[in-house]
Amino acid sequence: MLETTPRSSNGAGSLNGNVNAVQTDVKTLVKDAQTLLTAAAALTGEKAEEMRGRGMALLDTALGKASQYQGQAIVKSKELAHTADVYVKENPWRTIAAAAGVGLLVGVILGRK
Repeated sequence: MLETTPRSSNGAGSLNGNVNAVQTDVKTLVKDAQTLLTAAAALTGEKAEEMRGRGMALLDTALGKASQYQGQAIVKSKELAHTADVYVKENPWRTIAAAAGVGLLVGVILGRK
């Protein structure tokens, strides 16, 4: 299940891992469903109905997993945003220095082009 306590490290890493897992799961389910539906198109009768039903069940599973992971991603992104907000409020000068450094770096990179 999804953790409700914010973690200070690996928050983005676990989110990326979840996104990759979702993409893999959904791609696999969709490919399986496509294979079943393609095979069912060539068949008729009872066997075709069974294959179409299995294909639709796989697509429903894919949609369910996608919406589940979407909800988890939203919760995790809100936790990360809150953590960032707390850090900025506790360390305003560090945040200003980091933003200035990033701005300088972007300016140098764009200035070379």
